[in-house]
Amino acid sequence: MASLCLNSLPPLPSSHPQKLLDPSSSSSSSSPHPSLSTKCTDLALKPIVVNGDPPTFVSAPDRRIVAVGDLHGDLGKARAALQMAGVLSSDDRDQWIGEDTVLVQLGDILDRGDEEIAILSLLRSLDSQAKANGGAVFQVNGNHETMNVEGDFRYVDMGAYDECSDFLEYLSDYAQDWDKAFTNWIVESRKWKEDRRRSKNHWDQWNVVKRQKGVIARSILFRQGGRLACELARHGVMLRVNNWVFCHGGLLPHHVAYGLERMNKEVSEWMRGLGDTEEESPDMPFIATRGYDSVVWSRLYSRDASDLEDYQINQISKILRETLEAAGAKGMVVGHTPQLSGINCEYDCSIWRVDVGMSSGVLDSRPEVLEIRGDKARVISSKRDRFHELQVADYV
Repeated sequence: MASLCLNSLPPLPSSHPQKLLDPSSSSSSSSPHPSLSTKCTDLALKPIVVNGDPPTFVSAPDRRIVAVGDLHGDLGKARAALQMAGVLSSDDRDQWIGEDTVLVQLGDILDRGDEEIAILSLLRSLDSQAKANGGAVFQVNGNHETMNVEGDFRYVDMGAYDECSDFLEYLSDYAQDWDKAFTNWIVESRKWKEDRRRSKNHWDQWNVVKRQKGVIARSILFRQGGRLACELARHGVMLRVNNWVFCHGGLLPHHVAYGLERMNKEVSEWMRGLGDTEEESPDMPFIATRGYDSVVWSRLYSRDASDLEDYQINQISKILRETLEAAGAKGMVVGHTPQLSGINCEYDCSIWRVDVGMSSGVLDSRPEVLEIRGDKARVISSKRDRFHELQVADYV
């Protein structure tokens, strides 16, 4: 397996005040939590430092980093990937066992599957547990997250509408305690789904009222300023951990020039419904509200080099080098485009592609994850099924 040699983390921009991860809250704080600092001291590790809100620059000295690609509403495959990564218990209790590992999920949790909110809840729960052990869980929003906040439900599974209806009803029992309700959903969702399965009958697919109820529930939860839109707004569209850049579809030089923390902040504000960012910043890169700009380049990055002319390869390589240099990084990790050959790298392993189409709503392939330790990256995998390229040609 090819490896990528990394230098030490370049100094973080002085304009970004440093904040230490605090296990007692869902956001960063100005001082380390006792349990986190004790854990780091015991292991002779420096604490994880986060800059930006949402997180944009992360210093995680000497941490093992694991990257997980697109999950698309498949909770079973999500659990399998996390267990393969060595961060999730296999006893059905959803316990963090990754110690001080840093987990990064590359987006597209939504659409094509029916347990999207359960996955989001699981990752939030694991984040709290990881922080108590000197680790952390980060997410990067993909184009399907921004599509749903826009109200674009083209790829929503019918079961996902049911989950939205159940979740909205479930929330009424928790009054205003969002954090508790959201974290507990990964446990409660099993009962709700089983109850729904038992009550299902032949006429459900023709029940227009029930279908409309699900669409309304999803609209309420994911509209700008909605509960789940605000939950997604806690995460950016890109993240730099040490010398690695993580983004769903790919990063370009003009994104870096615009300002990575600025871009994350404006996407977050847009999701929260805090003003019209497009009117206030008409020159803002398209990715900052809809996420399609860099997706085009993700497809270029992800093409088989054998299909490209030498000058095309050189141009892509040049743009990639410029992007990484501007971002202060040595490597990029992307999702979005399902890889038939499994997780792989291109351009001297300066870009890694980790979407393997594991969701049953995409390719139903076996999970794979990317592990980064120091200056080396390796793929943790099992034997894979093979798919014809036509089967992924039309995926968005």
